[in-house]
Amino acid sequence: MKQKFTILFDLDGTLADTAPDLMKAHNYVMDKFGYSSRSMDEIRNLVGRGAAVMIGRSIWGSARKELSKISDEKIKKDMTREFIKYYEKNLVVETKLLNGVSNFLSWAKSNNIAMGVCTNKQEHLAIELLKKIKIYDFFEYVAGGNTFEFCKPDPRHITNMVEIMDGDIKKTIMIGDSENDADAAKSAGVPMILVEDGYTEKKVEQIYYNHLIKDFIGIENLVQKYLDD
Repeated sequence: MKQKFTILFDLDGTLADTAPDLMKAHNYVMDKFGYSSRSMDEIRNLVGRGAAVMIGRSIWGSARKELSKISDEKIKKDMTREFIKYYEKNLVVETKLLNGVSNFLSWAKSNNIAMGVCTNKQEHLAIELLKKIKIYDFFEYVAGGNTFEFCKPDPRHITNMVEIMDGDIKKTIMIGDSENDADAAKSAGVPMILVEDGYTEKKVEQIYYNHLIKDFIGIENLVQKYLDD
């Protein structure tokens, strides 16, 4: 039996502001390996494609010239492992839910909306984070960047989740904060609700979306229109 309606959420920058704890983990690794630390704004721009890409982009932005390409790749892998090891132990120190998230999730559940998290964060980190911020039980399924052989912006990250959740792609909405979410949603043919000031280098006008929100306060009215169609 198909679900009445499905909402998929990104995690970092969408459900929760995780940048402060990501910055600490990132800068811990950078300091340990002799690279420059990053500011909060820079971290917000680097987040979105997962730990390895974030570390890689940060390194290549200020790579030491004496390192060969092969050495850089090895160091990136070592740094990624260190990042995840540190971050696992410090997932929720300053991380906070975006305004209105708890109320919206409760509203969606009361309206029999199926919900899932579609994130490029590693699956085990995403699940642990959701548990620590006490919203894990709202979701039927959590797919991380390593759950499938592909991840956002690949639309299959979305379509596979909807299939697993026994949903209907024509009755699905994606809520996210970056072009990774938007490009995946557009390719999958689902409406995109974009959270402003997300973890991205791009400006709002450069990102595909059907609706723009500042936070989750009042979003029920927006989603209700889809339920009524």
